Formats: sequence, C-alpha cells, structure tokens
Amino acid sequence: MLALPVEHVDGAGFAFTTREGGVSRAPYDSLNLGSHVGDDPAAVAENRRRVAEAVGARDLVVAEQVHGTTVVEVTGPWPDVPPHADALVTRVPRLALGVLVADCTPVLLAAPGEGVVGVAHAGRKGMTDGVVPALVEAMRDLGATALLGRIGPSVCARCYEVPEALRAAVAAQVPLARSVTRHGTPSLDVAGGVLEQLAPHCWDVEQLPGCTVERDDLFSFRRDGVTGRSAGVVWLA
Repeated sequence: MLALPVEHVDGAGFAFTTREGGVSRAPYDSLNLGSHVGDDPAAVAENRRRVAEAVGARDLVVAEQVHGTTVVEVTGPWPDVPPHADALVTRVPRLALGVLVADCTPVLLAAPGEGVVGVAHAGRKGMTDGVVPALVEAMRDLGATALLGRIGPSVCARCYEVPEALRAAVAAQVPLARSVTRHGTPSLDVAGGVLEQLAPHCWDVEQLPGCTVERDDLFSFRRDGVTGRSAGVVWLA
C-alpha cells in the first residue's frame, strides 16, 4: 500500500505526492498521476487508485487543466470526460480532489467547519489571471468562512527565469511574484504570488518547502520535458 504523509485538520485532509510509490515506467516513473502525458492509461489509473486508497477516499477526481480560471463543483466521479477546469470544490465527504503539477503551484484550501474543500492549479498564467481568488470566491459561495490553505512544492524563483517584460507584467498584477534567479536575472516566484493572494482570506496558510526543478523525487517539466505529474490532494473525512 502506498504510504503518503497526510495532515488532518478538523476533518479535512491534505497530502502531496512525489514520484515514488507507483507503477509507471520511465520517463514517468513511478507515481505519475497525469493521463495526458503519454503514459500507459492502466498505470495512471492504478496510481490514482493507490493515492485514493492511501488517503482513505472513495475516489480521486482531477480535471483537464488548461491554465485557466474556471472553477467546477464536484459531486462525484466524472461520468465521462473530465471538464476543462483549473480549480475544483466539493462538499462531499471522502471524495478527494486532486490538482496535477510538474512545476506549477498546487493550492489546497479547506473550510472544515463548513464542510468545503477546494484545489487550484496555479501556474504563472493562472496565478496572474486570478485562479486562486476564483477558488476562494467559489468556496465562499458554498458557505466557507474560515479558510486554511496548504501550498505544495513548485518551481522556485531561483530556477524560474523569465524575460524582464514578463516579470514586470506579472508583478503589476501580483507584486510579490517579482523575484530574481540565483544568477540575479529576472524571475517569478509564483508560490509567493499565491501566498500574497491567499493572505487576506486564510486564517492559516503554509507552504511546503521544495523546488520541483531541484528535487529528483519530484516531477519537473522544466527540467525533464517528458515526465509525469504529481498531485496535491484535499478531502473531507
């Protein structure tokens, strides 16, 4: 059985996967959860089953992510093709929501007292366009008031070099995303931008350390090109 580090807070659970513990073969080895990267669909299905089992959920639900700001409420497993969405919310117990990443920032939110959880896929574009505020608003619409958040590993500012014009455009929307690489060149701190967006809304928010480019146990598209996807997972007990 897959063993995942799991955090429980007042009836909500949070977990972040690594590359380890699955059945996919190279270059997706081994716990690839992305069905869109060229991996064997049977391996992806087994990996997702293992994650759901590890967190005690009936199902693990993920969307077809497109770097947008659409939020979808989930009431059960998709009947057919997953919708295009970069944020999901649910009030259904033991239905785990997953957000797939290989450098982008996985955002997990929960309002355990009101029985609402949500996830967001916050890459540079989604973060700038407002996927995180859109998720917060969707959870508020479902009755969430006291939000807590967890942000998983992503590409760090030291490794995310961008042109100066792009850095300036993003920083005009999210100032704390402005940063520099280890060489002093322009870069973006997407996780820092996400924290800036969450700070007014969460009574508690934590960022798990780790850069996907720098850690071999995490999938990184920027480092490897063809690779798998990890997941941030949130659920109600």
